[in-house]
Amino acid sequence: MAEAVVTQADTDVLDLGAVLRALGDEHRRAVMIELAADRSDGERTCHSFNLPVSKQTRTYHFRTLRDAGLICETNYGNKKGVRLRRAEIDRRFPGLLDLLAAEFSRVNPAS
Repeated sequence: MAEAVVTQADTDVLDLGAVLRALGDEHRRAVMIELAADRSDGERTCHSFNLPVSKQTRTYHFRTLRDAGLICETNYGNKKGVRLRRAEIDRRFPGLLDLLAAEFSRVNPAS
């Protein structure tokens, strides 16, 4: 089965309010903190994040991050891959990912 990239927000029209609302939830912020701290920017599955929520809620959180323009998703049929839109975010919101990565270091001092 061929992969399909799910539609994502255009970074030129990203709204700061939408980004802040997406980051306002502790679960979505935790995902973004992990992604920002991983400088390899590799693709991850939605289930690779330790989110104590139902599958439906997990789907909602990733859709919210995608709609805010923070991640892109690739649909593989029975699973989705997510990737941080680092270059686009850095261009539109300089320093935001550095703040999130610093939070990862603060929360995970052994890492």
